[in-house]
Amino acid sequence: MATQDLSKIPARTADFEEMWGFLRYGVNVVMTALEEGQPTNYRVFYTNMHTTVYNYCTSSNMPRTLWHSRTGANLVGFDLYNKLSQYFVAYFHPITQQAATLRDEELVRFYIARWEYYTPRAKYLDSVFGYLNRDWVQRERNEGRKQVYPFYTLALVQWKNEFFMHVQGPQKKLTNAVLHLVERQRNGEFINQDLIKMVVYSFVSLGIDENDVSKECLDVYKEHFEEPFIQATELYYKKESADFLAMNSVSDYLKKAEERLCEEELRVELYLHPSTHQELVSKCEDIINCERSESMRQLFQEYLDCNQDEGLQRIYTLLSHVPKSLDSLRGPFQAHVKNAGLSAIQHLVSQGDGGTTNADAIDPTAYVDALLAVHKRILDVVTRSFKNDAGFVTSLDQGCREFINKNGVTSSSSRGRSAELIAKYVDGLLRRNHRTAEDDDMEGALNRVVDLFTYLEDKDIFQQCYTTELSKRLIHALSVSDEVEAFMISKLKKACGFEYTSKLQRMLNDVSISKALTDSFKERTEQDHGNMDINFSVIVLGANFWPLNSPTHDYIIPQEIIPTYDRFLEYYQLKHSGRKLTWLWNYSKNELRTNYLSQKYILMTRSYQMAILLQYNQNDTLSLDELVSATSIPKHVLTHVVALLTEAKVLVSSEGEQYDLNLSFQSEKIRINLNQVIKDDRKASDQMVLKAVNEDRQFQIQSTIWRIMKQRKTMKNQALIQEVISRLSPGFIPRIPEIKKAIEASIERDYIERAKGSKDTFVNIP
Repeated sequence: MATQDLSKIPARTADFEEMWGFLRYGVNVVMTALEEGQPTNYRVFYTNMHTTVYNYCTSSNMPRTLWHSRTGANLVGFDLYNKLSQYFVAYFHPITQQAATLRDEELVRFYIARWEYYTPRAKYLDSVFGYLNRDWVQRERNEGRKQVYPFYTLALVQWKNEFFMHVQGPQKKLTNAVLHLVERQRNGEFINQDLIKMVVYSFVSLGIDENDVSKECLDVYKEHFEEPFIQATELYYKKESADFLAMNSVSDYLKKAEERLCEEELRVELYLHPSTHQELVSKCEDIINCERSESMRQLFQEYLDCNQDEGLQRIYTLLSHVPKSLDSLRGPFQAHVKNAGLSAIQHLVSQGDGGTTNADAIDPTAYVDALLAVHKRILDVVTRSFKNDAGFVTSLDQGCREFINKNGVTSSSSRGRSAELIAKYVDGLLRRNHRTAEDDDMEGALNRVVDLFTYLEDKDIFQQCYTTELSKRLIHALSVSDEVEAFMISKLKKACGFEYTSKLQRMLNDVSISKALTDSFKERTEQDHGNMDINFSVIVLGANFWPLNSPTHDYIIPQEIIPTYDRFLEYYQLKHSGRKLTWLWNYSKNELRTNYLSQKYILMTRSYQMAILLQYNQNDTLSLDELVSATSIPKHVLTHVVALLTEAKVLVSSEGEQYDLNLSFQSEKIRINLNQVIKDDRKASDQMVLKAVNEDRQFQIQSTIWRIMKQRKTMKNQALIQEVISRLSPGFIPRIPEIKKAIEASIERDYIERAKGSKDTFVNIP
């Protein structure tokens, strides 16, 4: 090409051929100057080139060539645009010939070198032809001709059509060269990763969205690189998996697979487009896992049995991204949870003499500690190895629910045994002097027990047992603190709702109010009568909230406490007129001081014991009948009370049913607790709790049936049973025979009836 002076631009009146000659020379200088060593004053060059483009586009003398038969704006630009397109065709011809003789890495290096040379010059010329872009090109695109591009986009399109596609050819020679580099890296060779990164970048850049050329389009990248790359990856890892397993164990295979997955994820970060990540990793995991799923399941069970967290975590990581691949592991995991719990309880049951223990006499602390140990151990596995995966959390919950409600301690004849033992365990935690009471982890201990509570099917039994034990703690002032009691109630409320804990909260409120009432009474008594003769405190309980029974027999109040008794009745009636107080002497506690011995002792007694001992202020010897007459306590009750006093050697049994005050009584302790619960009484109390629960369940089942039928009017038998179970399951799981019995009872009471002509359909009776 002849040399041209770029400092002299064509006149505005020059024809197209003259202007194109000037512009073509300038374009060629930009595209080849560095290769041919031609120095150029680029500031003058840029100004003159830009001015020539402007003069061309605004000239009134230029021919206005139209696109075929189109109508619309008749602007100058087509001829110049067409010449630029033809220039690139000629520009790429010798470069394509050079590339035709190259292979593998040599081809990749040549391609990248040309790309890095070409694209910055095309961007420079894009600003030179900026007026053409804004004027003619923009108008053409606005009128729907999307195959017209701004200069830089045109340069990329021509690179793709005139160079890239020729280099690729039908065999995709450039892509295969890049894939060969990737394979070499997978085989452990060191390669120049920047080569692959630049090729990938060029593939992404060559994707053109005709509607919006500024928007990223991955069509070229996916067709010419991603799809062949995924296919090559599949072939590579299928072969490697087969070869590795032929020489190594499944455990080693898992370690190798984990390393390979990490490599592929890093590969995406280093030189692939981010959109490839999901498909690449999924394909690798499919290849690694699809043919070894059975071996992995067997290895998974071995890792579970041996508590190998590292192995479990490796299997989870490999399978977590493969759809539904973890489903086959969750079943065995749930069975493992169940078996671990059953085994722990069976071990506990068999620790007695001769290898067997009476399940009815199991210690609540040992029982719940065993449950907690299993739950914590497996929860740690879910947290560490399975990253709290929702599916494995569900399997853990289901497995725990199974072994907590049905194990070696529970049975069909002792349904709700777990709920009862957990309630007693909580009672132990919340009592003063318990080993956890002074620990900072009291809240943690209660939180862990509440976790077990959520698995219970018989939450109503827990509620009844917990209410009974709470009443004892509050009445006898055995609680760690009111704050801890309130904390536990708040956890139960969160788990089961306000209604579940409303009575428990009211019990706490009664105790708090009673403390203020006692203080007020003492203050009033001291004002009116001076110091009280006895130290007195009272708890006024709401009759509908406390699980306490009134005495079923008469009781003669000892003369020593009648003054205080009368004063409190008078005081309370003045504050709360119209209320009736029923005294629960069977739950009251007292302290008596001995005055008949050289050593003063404090005897901690119940009211019945107090009534008996106070009779010995006037007599040293009394018969059983005389004690019955003096106290009005029935003889069969009095016999048990006297037996406790005799066992403690406070009284001495003489001939017949005579009982003498032991004037030689001695004890190492100053405070002597005579307030011992008889085991038979405790067992009877537990049986009464269960009886009350069963009666309440029958009522709940029947009332639920009535509500459902009132809403639905007509229901099939099976649908009604399932609806009843669904509604009652938050509190307890009713048995189907119990539901059927309640249905029959509802029919007998004319709440529902069987539909005519259908034995399994029920109709509500208005």
